[in-house]
Amino acid sequence: MKSIKVFILIFICAQPLMLAQLNTYTNFSNPQIDAQVDAIMADMTMDEKIAQLMGTRLRDIMTDGKLDLEKCKSHIPYGIGHFCQFSSGMELEPEALRDLVREVQNYLITGTRLKIPAIFHEEAITGFATLGATTFPQQIGIGCSWNPDLVKNNTSSTAQNMRAVGATFALSPMLDLSRTAHWNRHQESYGEDAYLTSRMGVAFVKGLQGNDLKTGVAATVKHFAGYGTNNNDTKQLYEEYLMPHEACIKVAGAKSVMPSYGVYRALPVVANPIMLDQMLRKEVGFDGLVVSDYGSINMLHKKYKIAKDTLTAGALALNAGVDIELSSPVAYPKLPQAIKEGLVTEELINTAVRRSLTMKAKLGLLDESPVIGVDGALDLDPPAFRKLAYDAACQSIVLLKNDGILPLKTEVKKIALVGPNAATVHGLLGDYTYQGMRAFWKQATFDINNPKLVTLKEGLENRLAKDIELKHERGCDWSAALEAQIDTKSFGDSRIEKLKLLTISGLPQPNLHKAIEIANESDVIIAAMGENLYLNGEGRWRKGIKLPGEQEAFVKKLIATGKPVILVLLSGRQQVIADIEAQCAAIVQAWFPGEEAGNAIADILLGNVNPSGKLCVTYPRTEEKVEINYQNGYTEANQPQYPFGYGLSYTQYEYSDIKMKSQTKITKESFNISCKIKNTGERQGTEVVQLYVSPTNTNATLKSIMLKGFQRVTLSAGEEKEITFKVSPQQLAQYKNNQWLIESDAYEFKIGASSTDIRLRGTINITGDNLLLPNGRQIFFSKNE
Repeated sequence: MKSIKVFILIFICAQPLMLAQLNTYTNFSNPQIDAQVDAIMADMTMDEKIAQLMGTRLRDIMTDGKLDLEKCKSHIPYGIGHFCQFSSGMELEPEALRDLVREVQNYLITGTRLKIPAIFHEEAITGFATLGATTFPQQIGIGCSWNPDLVKNNTSSTAQNMRAVGATFALSPMLDLSRTAHWNRHQESYGEDAYLTSRMGVAFVKGLQGNDLKTGVAATVKHFAGYGTNNNDTKQLYEEYLMPHEACIKVAGAKSVMPSYGVYRALPVVANPIMLDQMLRKEVGFDGLVVSDYGSINMLHKKYKIAKDTLTAGALALNAGVDIELSSPVAYPKLPQAIKEGLVTEELINTAVRRSLTMKAKLGLLDESPVIGVDGALDLDPPAFRKLAYDAACQSIVLLKNDGILPLKTEVKKIALVGPNAATVHGLLGDYTYQGMRAFWKQATFDINNPKLVTLKEGLENRLAKDIELKHERGCDWSAALEAQIDTKSFGDSRIEKLKLLTISGLPQPNLHKAIEIANESDVIIAAMGENLYLNGEGRWRKGIKLPGEQEAFVKKLIATGKPVILVLLSGRQQVIADIEAQCAAIVQAWFPGEEAGNAIADILLGNVNPSGKLCVTYPRTEEKVEINYQNGYTEANQPQYPFGYGLSYTQYEYSDIKMKSQTKITKESFNISCKIKNTGERQGTEVVQLYVSPTNTNATLKSIMLKGFQRVTLSAGEEKEITFKVSPQQLAQYKNNQWLIESDAYEFKIGASSTDIRLRGTINITGDNLLLPNGRQIFFSKNE
């Protein structure tokens, strides 16, 4: 009981006025669902209720790859809430996976008293994580597309794939803001900006869930809130780190939230009622389901030591507001004992069970004849979905530098393709892809042809004219010594060493001499450098963020040949390239571009596609371990290599004729800001026009520059368009003195090609008395006309 008492004392000290408001949750349902859930619960035993608050693994009910009914009877006799990461842990073709899901659901419907199906959930940030499904670029790359429509289309296809095999729930999207490339989960984020992340997150949820959860897939927004950073600054937490979650809940209707592994005000988030009850439930107004991250409740005992045992850990989490324990519960099975010891109430358990069943009802699982999967042959990577993956890869690629070498000219007849990422698939895949999860968590090989993963070498071979000679040699390995450290405090272990062996298995030793030889004989050198699966991802920490191993030294040798070097970076983070940037003829940041990587990069290099990607992060110049946020401004002493919002094109754009009123009332719904954009080059292109705001008052407490809108504008050569941003005063709201406030003042709006390349600007006075927003922000985004 000591841990509980300490926890309560901290909680009371932190939020003395909050206690009277505890446990006043509402349901995310309707009268019909309420009646259905109430009827089920009226007949439930405590064992059956607890079963709905837990997830488990398919492996626990299988023997030799087949469902074992005896194990079902012993392991899930009362049913189960979720089956966790059910497909990424298997190596089954789509039809076999669907049939297994149907077999398990049939046991639950016919072999348990209540006949309640389970939720099958999986990861989905780069598409459905299963064998054969379309693999999209990692989120850090998608963030650079600045294209919410693209995200929505991608996740709509993901939902179709998941529903085809009987999955109804995704542990995605990841909405954490990442402001340092040193963070091992940086690649999973949409970057450093709350506005851009919120727009992309809302599109993700809308595409995945569709218009009806009975045909869509429930999204889980994670990790609530401020994971991977210092989240104790209240103003920054509310205005920035909470915004993507809040927008996805209020705008997109997200009904599942996953708390982070992190800590808020010295308390782990998974047991933190300030964050999960006060902020999420009462202030944001979330009325859905809260699921734990895998193993996070047990960490209250094992890692954070705030619970004396797993029984106490479960009580802390449930009291804080966590409804379901994932993935192999050790705490929630002990909740009946926690009731006996007075640590939790049956009423609180009933609230969590009601949310669990409500989610199942909304997903159609409690229908009289629930639809489980799609009959017939299944293709999870049809041509239409591959086209989405290709478009996503093309739009995520950022051209960082170009001295005119790109697009490659017809005079180029000999190309040297070198580097560790030139002809392998391990630099194409992000963490939480099916392939990445198999390789890291299972230390298993994966089929590079299911779906087909297109390497850069293959892409160039597909696209180059027959009279162009392409010669390839790796030249160097990814790293001379293992450069990823084991994260022993969470999930890291010897699997990194095994993964490195899998990555280089079957490859010949790199031949530096031969690589330099073919470079000397070439007209141009394409150097494919960067990272791979074992250098980036959850459970893996790199020692730095420069090019790993001997890669930089290799690039310097290539530069020394005197031939133009095109540096192609495949990675989950920005790489510090300050020592070689000036000597490279062109630099292409391709991130982890997914299954169509090779074709997309080749088309960018050859000019078949005009690059349009813009950085969703600041590109650092040094390896200093500090957070970088463009909103704070870049000092003269610490200029980035490339700023937030930056990206080059093969054409040029002219901005002109900004129009906006000089003042507007603070209570007005919106005001317009317009300008003209003209393509002054000789080829079609797409420009990402960015709208920023800065306070003019030197005493203002807003950040110095903040993104408040953007539009992708496609223009033919010589074409001009007028675009309009419809801005709401609510977008200027800030969190001050524990309330949301819009201050009347003068604000400068800036339109530009990046956060530092401002082309147009104008000032508008917001007039009237300062305006309080008692229900918080309701309008997050500008509208485009």
